[in-house]
Amino acid sequence: MMGMIQGVQIDLISAERLDKLTMMEKIHLILDEVMEGNIVVLEKGLAPEEQSKLIEVTMREISPDGFAGIEMETYPVKETSGGFLGKLFGGRRPEARLTVIGPANQLKTLRKDKDLISAWVSSSR
Repeated sequence: MMGMIQGVQIDLISAERLDKLTMMEKIHLILDEVMEGNIVVLEKGLAPEEQSKLIEVTMREISPDGFAGIEMETYPVKETSGGFLGKLFGGRRPEARLTVIGPANQLKTLRKDKDLISAWVSSSR
């Protein structure tokens, strides 16, 4: 942290960088940053199985006087066109969209709509 400046670090991670990582590498990248008190914004969200694994690993890291866990918000998945037949014949899987992840005691979601996530971030730990 620089000098006496109070604030919160926000890491914006590109889809290209995420695509090069394994599931566990993504989880460790995210969790290491969040445990440092940083906010992580993923250009392309995690797949459902990656989200589940992130939550599972996070639960093991929570401690009463230490890490409080994570707050995670993602835009709702866009419905891809193709309708019933597209889904029946293996149409594209909808991809998760932008995701915001931070320490549970610093990041609070104020409002979430289909195209807006409004959050409050505290710099105190």
